[in-house]
Amino acid sequence: MAPPKKRALPKPLPEGFVLTDTEKKKWRLGKIIGQGGFGLIYLASHDVDRPVSADTDFVIKVEYHENGPLFSELKFYQRAAKAESMQKWKRSRKLDFLGIPTYWGSGLAEHNELRYRFMAMDRLGSDLQKVCESSGGRLKKTTVLWLGQGLVDVLEYIHENEYVHADIKAANLMLGFRDPEQVFLADYGLSYRYCPDGDHKEYKENPKKGHNGTIEYTSIDAHKGVAPSRRGDLQILGFCLLHWICGSLPWDKVLNNPAQVQEAKARLMDNLPGSVRQLSVSGASTDEVAAFLSYVKTLDYQEKPNYQRVKQLLATGTTGRLDFSMPKGPAGGSTTKIQDPATRDKKTGRARGPSKAKAVVTEVDDNDDEEQEETMKLKPVPARYKRGPPVSKPQTQNTKPKRSSGKTDDFTVTSERRAGLHSQRRNHILANCDAEERAHTDFWEKWDERPWPYDEYANRGRTGPNWDCPQIHQNHLSTPQAQPLLHYRACYSHRQCCHGNLCCKHRQCFGDWEGSAHRGPQEEAGPIQRKGLFSWCLFLVVFLFLGAALGVCQSAFKPF
Repeated sequence: MAPPKKRALPKPLPEGFVLTDTEKKKWRLGKIIGQGGFGLIYLASHDVDRPVSADTDFVIKVEYHENGPLFSELKFYQRAAKAESMQKWKRSRKLDFLGIPTYWGSGLAEHNELRYRFMAMDRLGSDLQKVCESSGGRLKKTTVLWLGQGLVDVLEYIHENEYVHADIKAANLMLGFRDPEQVFLADYGLSYRYCPDGDHKEYKENPKKGHNGTIEYTSIDAHKGVAPSRRGDLQILGFCLLHWICGSLPWDKVLNNPAQVQEAKARLMDNLPGSVRQLSVSGASTDEVAAFLSYVKTLDYQEKPNYQRVKQLLATGTTGRLDFSMPKGPAGGSTTKIQDPATRDKKTGRARGPSKAKAVVTEVDDNDDEEQEETMKLKPVPARYKRGPPVSKPQTQNTKPKRSSGKTDDFTVTSERRAGLHSQRRNHILANCDAEERAHTDFWEKWDERPWPYDEYANRGRTGPNWDCPQIHQNHLSTPQAQPLLHYRACYSHRQCCHGNLCCKHRQCFGDWEGSAHRGPQEEAGPIQRKGLFSWCLFLVVFLFLGAALGVCQSAFKPF
């Protein structure tokens, strides 16, 4: 009879069938309670004379003799998970519990010309996958971290016995049958002897063996076809912890494409710890998992992990019983949305306005800085006082400005005409004005702090009655007390009356058209018209005087 196809589920053995292991112990089969990838799981008992009870403490896994997973798992238990070796290791680590099922025996059997391989072990309860599904796809953070610490102990033990698990997931984590708070890492069908006789396997990528294991959690090394290692086990555990806290993984939507899953995992590892922290859900941060995976990222392929440090990264600081109740908050809902850095900066700018860095003021004892701050606080000049034509209503060359009854329009046209006539001369005087400004700056700063009666005149404005009175002004400056401050008055006047690029003295040469932007049209027109009238009168007097003198001379030399 041709052997059955490899890696197919075996035909069930009859209930009550008796098996004999290699140590001549007999086992009676009961009902089928489950099945693995390639085998069946039966209830079993040492008492072959009675039917197997429903509360028995043993199970037997049965596969075809030709299948490989059970053989690999059997070799792991025979070499690394003997009861006496585990007890010795727990005492050395001062542990009360180690989540590895106990191996009780194995052997071969034959029924209806079909050969079977079997293995007897402890009976376990429900798997963690069903618990997660019943709690909305997530577990409470304290429970997840507690599970993580227990699994680190299991991995340390099997790693010291030259094996790696390579397939950690919720479906392979079983609760204790008698004590549901005990969690066991089961199913060592994909376990691998990474360090036979102390010789670690070499790092070698093999695309033909890529993506081996459970696609959601398998390590990046496994995606590349590299043989499993200790760092690979820890990375798989990190992905599981992240899934149990968040309820989902960033690559859940591309599980049908292993290459895209590999790329997503690589991006997650390259951008640690932020890539994991931003997956935090309401009420449960992923900081511990981020630190865990960050440490795994630093490990070399053959490097031995520091298991105590790994456990400390997952330490919760709390004690108590496992809580598999449904956590608060929606499953798979991240409190932090993943955004492109540039987009996030733009959104922040729109929400908060200009950057605060631009508003930082350096504390410097400088009067110039104070003047600049005061200038920045000034209200903008009304449009009617700005020189030049209005921006909103540009005028063409053929359009003549209309004469308005108000004085503002006349002032605007007059100012524009003066700006055109004196632009060349203004550029010539700028250099002299700036030089005079720099010459007065140091002396002005020196005397600016001293009180002086001049302030009461300066506060009234340059056009005030006391300032325009030459007699009062000259009498005050002629006093001995005011002599040392004579130069200071000139400096202060020059400093305060500067506007734009021209000082008061040079603005007077141009008809003081720039200063009018602050005084207004009515205040500007008076002084300019008085000065112009005085000049014309003076010119007329001189002309008449010269005419009279010329007439006298002509009459003196006229012959009689």
